[in-house]
Amino acid sequence: MSASPRLPLVLGVTGASGAPYARRLLQVLLEADCEVHLVISPSGQAVFGQELGERLDLQAFSLEAFLGGPPPATGTVHYHHYQNLMAPIASGSFLTGGMAICPCSGSTLAAVSRALGENLIHRAAEVHLKERRKLVVVPRETPLSLPQLQNMQAIHEAGAVVLPAAPGFYHGATSIADLVDFVVARICDQLGVAHDLVRRWGS
Repeated sequence: MSASPRLPLVLGVTGASGAPYARRLLQVLLEADCEVHLVISPSGQAVFGQELGERLDLQAFSLEAFLGGPPPATGTVHYHHYQNLMAPIASGSFLTGGMAICPCSGSTLAAVSRALGENLIHRAAEVHLKERRKLVVVPRETPLSLPQLQNMQAIHEAGAVVLPAAPGFYHGATSIADLVDFVVARICDQLGVAHDLVRRWGS
């Protein structure tokens, strides 16, 4: 009997600092031959330009600009505009294997945790919560206010995984790329995507 095909994954990119995590995560997912539905908020677009020097066009999206070079020969990306609430990922009837919001801004965290969604990223995340599918949110903020902590608690209690962009150093990190890979590896673990980005503890 042949193995069942992997369900598509959803990646939302919002306006917290951490664009290198989003770029690397998409690259790793494509190298693992995943099908990815990608949505970028305007704030995510702005941070991407500031941190990586790439101007993303949300109307005429370029995967090469997002990745900073030619995409891998494997995997597939379906780009959706953040205002397109008719996209398939806005419906629970569209099956997925999980979603990551990387990075996840404080406003996005608040909107999803309180079901106050206004765009496709919010809606897709709310779908994953109501359908009891894996949702991984990757906040990158410090220090944290009480409302932010309460939003993290609320979204955790709703079923999401709160995975702060807090890289470890025990795996022998010697570069920024190593620190980025540490966080991306943890996201991939949660989404069930195989990788060899970091040496695991005890290996």
